[in-house]
Amino acid sequence: MCLGVPGKVTAVGEDIHQLAWADVCGVAVRINIALVCEGSPQELIGQWVLVHVGFAMSLLDEQEALETLAALQHMRAVGLARDDEDANALR
Repeated sequence: MCLGVPGKVTAVGEDIHQLAWADVCGVAVRINIALVCEGSPQELIGQWVLVHVGFAMSLLDEQEALETLAALQHMRAVGLARDDEDANALR
């Protein structure tokens, strides 16, 4: 299964065909903003986007981005707990 992850745009190139940078869970990631840039690329700095395979697929409002990040962190925690249970069952 593939997931998009919220990222906050931190820097952009000169035009929509250049790569931008986004903070995705604390990691600086290069992304393509062509799908979401409708005006000046500079307007995207500080905006939340849904990042999938290196592309900003859509714009997100901050609440939606933070809720999605929280849900992903919860899913990770559940997965780690299940891994621990499985490891204990094998002992």
